[in-house]
Order: sequence, then C-alpha cells, then structure tokens
Amino acid sequence: MEYNTGRDYLIIPEYGRNIQIMIRHLLTIEDREKRSLAAAFIVNVMAQMNPQVRESLDYKHKLWDHLHIISGFKIDVDGPYPPPSQEKLNTKPLHVGYASSQIKYGHYGRYIIDLIQKAIEYEPGEEKDAFVQSIANQMKKSYLNWNKDAVSDTTIAENLANISNGKLVMPDDIKLVAASDVLTKTNPVNINKKKKFGVKKDMKQGFQHRNPRQR
Repeated sequence: MEYNTGRDYLIIPEYGRNIQIMIRHLLTIEDREKRSLAAAFIVNVMAQMNPQVRESLDYKHKLWDHLHIISGFKIDVDGPYPPPSQEKLNTKPLHVGYASSQIKYGHYGRYIIDLIQKAIEYEPGEEKDAFVQSIANQMKKSYLNWNKDAVSDTTIAENLANISNGKLVMPDDIKLVAASDVLTKTNPVNINKKKKFGVKKDMKQGFQHRNPRQR
C-alpha cells in the first residue's frame, strides 16, 4: 500500500493528484503540437474539477498559469497566454503595515473617536447638544458590551471630556439610556426564556385554580 506521505507533494491540491500526474506526463511528450493539444485538454479537465474558478472573468488565463506552476515552469507549449514568471510568483508582497494611531479608550473603538472629532467642529447649539448626546449614548452601549457591570453617566461624561481634550462637555440635564435597557437588548435569549417559562407558569397556575368539575 502506498501512503500520501510517500508520494510527491501536491503543488495545487484543489486539482488533485491525477491532474498533477497528467501534467508531469506532458513533459515526456516530444512532439510540440501533440503536447500543446494535450495541455489544452488538461486545462479543460481542470476547469471541470475546480468549477469555482469560473467565477473569475479571466479564469482560463488562471488555469493556464496553474498548468505552468504545477509543471514547475518546465513545460513548453503553445498556449493562448504567455507563461507566468517564476520570479514574480516567488516575490513577497509589500508589507501593508499596521495603524500607528493609538486609541485612548479601546473599548469605544475608532468610530466613536471619529464622531467626537466631528462633533468638536459643530457650532454651539441644540444640534451639537443632540449630537453629543447620541455619541454619549453610543459610548455607554459600547462600554456595556465589554463590561456588563453598570456604568454611571458621570463616567461616560468624564471619558467624553478626556477624549475630546475638554472640548466636549455633556450637559448635566442630559440623561443617557439606562444600563438595564442596554443589557436587556444585548441578551434577548434571556427575555425569550422568561416569556416562555412565564407562560408555562401562568398556564399551570390557571389549571390548578380551575373548578374540579371543569377539569
């Protein structure tokens, strides 16, 4: 019995071992015309075995590139596309890099920071106060997503002032969303359980209080 560990390494596993064997066989065909016809036949088989590749517009070009890659860039055929460059394939992509900016309060996220910076640009008035209240409510929701303990409006106001470097101050008369409402909405399963078991309990109690003749 032959195990896969003793066989050749699969260069592109999606096409299977038989395709790889067929492509290796192309290297033994001396006649260039016959080798090119056999390569075109194998490409059609590859398209049938890996149909998801057809979703791309240039899927035929991709299949011919895979043919050359599986052959180790050793095959010489008359294909519809030029063979890919082995050097270009082995070139590592440039490092994208990570964001260098640091968030003072990570649990609020970058979105909240951007909103705060936008609110700073607003002129004082009712529109700005409403905007600040919406930001503060979202901050409270984000806080409770990471920490299920209740958080006071004072803490949110202090965080808002720190993030904005004192440029945004939440008025004292603004009342934020209740922590209990936020936690209830974020855990609807418990609500369903309470409703479910509450209905059963009410039905059971109603059955017990019925007249014995009505049972």
